[in-house]
Amino acid sequence: MDRIAILSDIHGNVPALEAVLEDIRMRDVTRIYCLGDLVGKGPESDLTVDLVRDRCERIVRGNWDDFVPNVTDSKTINWHQQVLGKERLAFLHTLPFVIEEYISGRYVRLFHASPRSLYERIQPWDEEEKRMSLFAASEWMMEQVTADVVGYGDIHQAYLQHLPEGKTLFNTGSVGNPLDLTQASYVILEGVCGSKTPGPFGLQFVRVPYDIERAVQLAVRSAMPEAEAYINELRTAKYRGLKPKLQEDYHP
Repeated sequence: MDRIAILSDIHGNVPALEAVLEDIRMRDVTRIYCLGDLVGKGPESDLTVDLVRDRCERIVRGNWDDFVPNVTDSKTINWHQQVLGKERLAFLHTLPFVIEEYISGRYVRLFHASPRSLYERIQPWDEEEKRMSLFAASEWMMEQVTADVVGYGDIHQAYLQHLPEGKTLFNTGSVGNPLDLTQASYVILEGVCGSKTPGPFGLQFVRVPYDIERAVQLAVRSAMPEAEAYINELRTAKYRGLKPKLQEDYHP
């Protein structure tokens, strides 16, 4: 039986990432996949990229990983670019869009936001048709088949839903910028990787407390842009300090 830790949306929060990696180690899980948004928002995107590259077997690109390396007039993004340096920025551009594999007879597809775009945001409360569209193949897919299990990041809120036709949809939540609870979140998948034969399959959500005040002090000492808003999010698990109300006008 294989066990894979699935994490996402670290956003330069090294204390949270270190806590999650230690929890994974203590559970004797040796395989780790990352669903993107390594960088931005927090002060230590450089160290985050280095840790993820060292510890994660597979990594896909998130929306922040996609736009942060681009030329921009944004002072905030320019600050994160300086922290990252040219080599890490180039690395972000090489990240693939999707992870796909059979696990215990189920076709599992993992990506950052949707099968169509890094910037399409789908919430757990969206209409069923929109959530079911996450199982469809797109031009980005390696195999043009409908997935049985889909996992994604992007929205910073962990959830699990069983949908029609036996589909399983989950969101990993966020390691470094959770917007549901003030604890880092990740998922452990269990099954036989590479097997098309139906077999036992498990999915476990894990919440990990971490030293939020250490993360706050790192942000303060870095003199990073938009530090106050970031700190409010860490302390409250609310976007910019305000809980979203069934809306799509927030941008984690």
